[in-house]
Amino acid sequence: MRAGLACMTLVASIAASRIVGTGSADDRDIVAALDTRYQAAVQHHDVQVLSEILTEDFVLVTGNGHIFSKADILREAHDTAEVYDRQEDSHQTVRVWQNTAVVTALLRASGTRSGKSFDVQLWFSDTYVRTASGWRYAFGQASLPLPATP
Repeated sequence: MRAGLACMTLVASIAASRIVGTGSADDRDIVAALDTRYQAAVQHHDVQVLSEILTEDFVLVTGNGHIFSKADILREAHDTAEVYDRQEDSHQTVRVWQNTAVVTALLRASGTRSGKSFDVQLWFSDTYVRTASGWRYAFGQASLPLPATP
């Protein structure tokens, strides 16, 4: 009886550790892919994907001090005044601590906004949290656009 109880306890512990997570490579890969999917959804104005990825209490703070909620992001996604030719990141690093993950990367975005061209690079950190339905994007912070390089 004791051996069976010990075995069940071990199985329950292993199952619980998979739910909580401790920064496994799987978690890093999942969050990295999710953040890449988020950038693609921004580029393509994919409101459905953005809505799925963002938490209800999502907050983004930009380098110039603007604060955006989930509703603001979805409203911007509906707006076709901004057209992206490019919205992708590089130098992506993902760190995971149990149920929290932070993605840091260099974003390059280019396109047109109300008919005027833009081409910017900036650093960002995106914080993801593990929820009952999977990883979700909860908080973002972006730098000011970096100076143009010759």
